[in-house]
Amino acid sequence: MKIAVIGQSLFGQEVYCHLRKEGHEVVGVFTVPDKDGKADPLGLEAEKDGVPVFKFSRWRAKGQALPEVVAKYQALGAELNVLPFCSQFIPMEIINAPRHGSIIYHPSLLPRHRGASAINWTLIHGDKKGGFSIFWADDGLDTGDLLLQKECEVLPDDTVSTLYNRFLFPEGIKGMVQAVRLIAEGKAPRLPQPEEGATYEGIQKKEMAKIDWDQPAEAIHNWIRGNDKVPGAWTEACEPLQKLTFFNSTLNTSGLVPEGDALPIPGAHRPGVVTKAGLILFGNDDKMLLVKNIQLEDGKMILASNFFKGAASSALELTEAELVTAEAVRSAWQRILPNVLEVEDSTDFFKSGAASVDVVRLVEEVKELCDGLELENEDVYMATTFGDFIQLLVRKLRGDDEEGECSIDYVEMAVNKRTLHMPHQLFIGGAFVDADGAKTYETINPTDGSVICRVSLAQVTDVDKAVAAAKDAFENGRWGKISARDRGRLLYRAPPSPSTRPDPTAT
Repeated sequence: MKIAVIGQSLFGQEVYCHLRKEGHEVVGVFTVPDKDGKADPLGLEAEKDGVPVFKFSRWRAKGQALPEVVAKYQALGAELNVLPFCSQFIPMEIINAPRHGSIIYHPSLLPRHRGASAINWTLIHGDKKGGFSIFWADDGLDTGDLLLQKECEVLPDDTVSTLYNRFLFPEGIKGMVQAVRLIAEGKAPRLPQPEEGATYEGIQKKEMAKIDWDQPAEAIHNWIRGNDKVPGAWTEACEPLQKLTFFNSTLNTSGLVPEGDALPIPGAHRPGVVTKAGLILFGNDDKMLLVKNIQLEDGKMILASNFFKGAASSALELTEAELVTAEAVRSAWQRILPNVLEVEDSTDFFKSGAASVDVVRLVEEVKELCDGLELENEDVYMATTFGDFIQLLVRKLRGDDEEGECSIDYVEMAVNKRTLHMPHQLFIGGAFVDADGAKTYETINPTDGSVICRVSLAQVTDVDKAVAAAKDAFENGRWGKISARDRGRLLYRAPPSPSTRPDPTAT
């Protein structure tokens, strides 16, 4: 089938590539004009394949389709328009032109969340189910007949990024390809959308993302995660007042004690509390939520637990090898930011025109340069200038990026002419801690019945803390965020356990 792809972004690029793999002929690609000297990924991919690419800044003027635009489109002879992600208004003369019409991807379960920022509103409203719809385009706002829908569970701590990356992006690509296949086979349904349950919401903008504190903790959490990363839920706090934007919110506060430095927030039910785990906030129901990252007014992102701490430690002095790595990373920044004449230490990645797609590209390129390095998209947001990014990178390469070594209180024993050091506390949330109430019990040597030592006796509250810590690590920890390739690298770097090492005395 002859297809015209109208849209943009990595999503549009992937849909384009998969349609070609299915054997369809993409006769033309219509995407957005270059921004800051950078072409959209969809247009770049099509140009590599020799497919005609059109970058119209507009399709119509004064409500009428531009004749020259319509003429260029009609010359392609498309039988179907596929709009995987499109931010432009396409005239009906184009929408209705092909024999099979036009299909559009929308990241919500229509008729719910029609309009822009659909993923944001799915989270803001606390929907338990999310998903996407592929529908036949008409002259309404996301009102066309449904062709295909797929749904997923919305996890309690999902953000726009996690929901998109986990389901809406990969499954949406498959869904678009499936929809085109159904059309080619003459099996594509046209199911009228019900009006019952329909909602319309506008584009979520920064000025509209201020937090309303007069609501329960869950609603505040939904507001924060629904605006994470763009545009960012914000409030005014401290004395004097400053604008703070919150990211990485969770309701998983089991075992957390609100003890730390108070953060005054006008209008909040209670002041926030900066703890080692992050910033604890309260709803008007007196329940807690935890925020792990804060963006300051100057755009710098910090760990919420570090809000009241002074400036970071002094800059590292780089070795010759690290300087070589820094220059290689500088070249990567230069490729991603073509409009920047020279990348300096003060160059800000985002203020230089980078978008979320560029974050993904930078992380992948740096991982290739620094084989085996743990690096996440979040790290780029935490160190937005080149100088800060290199400092963060070098600390990671040196293994100095952790807050400090784990403190262990050992029991020392002499056994078979060897001195053994054995932990005797509970290990919860990455730290050795005493049981609640300092409860202990004797552990017995089964060979002679003697007491080896006293170890911590976990209480019900300790089990609750351990389960909460494990849940948080599973849902929000680094291991679940890194790729299978990087997990493999880390496993290969891990030293073998004593039981797997060969015994040099064995015969």
